[in-house]
Amino acid sequence: MPTTNSDVTVVAASPSPSPLPVPAVEAAWGGNWHRSVPTQRQHPDDAAFVRAAGHAGRLIDAGSFEALVDLADDPGPTGALLLRSVPIGVLPATPADPTDPVSKDQVSEFALLTVARRLGQPVGYLPEHGGSLVQNLVPTAADRDRQTSTSSAVTLAFHTETAFHPHRPRYLVLLCLRGDPTAATTLCSVSELLPLLRPTTLAALREPWYLTGVDASFRGSERTANGESDRDTPRPILTGTDARPSLLFDADLMVGVNEEANAALVELCELVDTTHRSIVLEAGDLLIVDNTRCVHGRSPFTPRFDGTDRWLQRTFVVSDLVPSDEERSGRVITTSFSQ
Repeated sequence: MPTTNSDVTVVAASPSPSPLPVPAVEAAWGGNWHRSVPTQRQHPDDAAFVRAAGHAGRLIDAGSFEALVDLADDPGPTGALLLRSVPIGVLPATPADPTDPVSKDQVSEFALLTVARRLGQPVGYLPEHGGSLVQNLVPTAADRDRQTSTSSAVTLAFHTETAFHPHRPRYLVLLCLRGDPTAATTLCSVSELLPLLRPTTLAALREPWYLTGVDASFRGSERTANGESDRDTPRPILTGTDARPSLLFDADLMVGVNEEANAALVELCELVDTTHRSIVLEAGDLLIVDNTRCVHGRSPFTPRFDGTDRWLQRTFVVSDLVPSDEERSGRVITTSFSQ
């Protein structure tokens, strides 16, 4: 992995060992990449726009390119990568709602999809902003206290992105357009958790003893009281080998099927809370999270709702489109969940 950048803000709770900083690379995307941004406005979901962004991957600097290759080969102990100084273009005011029309150039959308195409295939999920490949994440008053990406007053619980989904993304890619110094993105890697868990807990987490509820936005209604859904089947939290472990976890939506499972889940939740790192994203920071190795969340913050609030753009990346062929239209995954 690339040399770490000491400027990354890292916070760890005592007495757990201080987590390693997320590897960070200063991007230097030159004029050739900028000239590849379409001059005529296209929707970021258009196949031509996505294809052009993929072709533009050959024009980014060697440091960024090599860091992305290395991440795909080996996510390392943190399961994440930070590219700094990624082009974001000229910004208007932060929109009041994620789906509001925004009059801006398309530099940030093109940059996000350039990285996504280098890592795999960008996809959308129909219930998330109508399946848009590039989604605006901004605080909203209506969602202030909810467990959603548009909340602000609550701690966003640690989770694997769409942990309940049969076609969940391999990577979550976040590009910060406008930061907030009080809002921290939180990360916790499975590689750092394994040595700290008791053997009995590790054994329990590898058993198929855990149900994960479906997000309300995917069900069209609130989940059932115990977190179960009609589609749920018990699954393990930990899979893979000790050398390449995988983590499937959602602190808000996951429950165990027996007392042993719930005891292990409580221990895991407590450990994640005390071993995580926090990164305060600034404009031009692009964070990639390996969704199989690293869970994420967010600290609470106080929005102003005056056009200057925190503004991220997000895309999801799968390694291969084929597994979702029967539940996908173009790049939009359309899997239906029972209500």
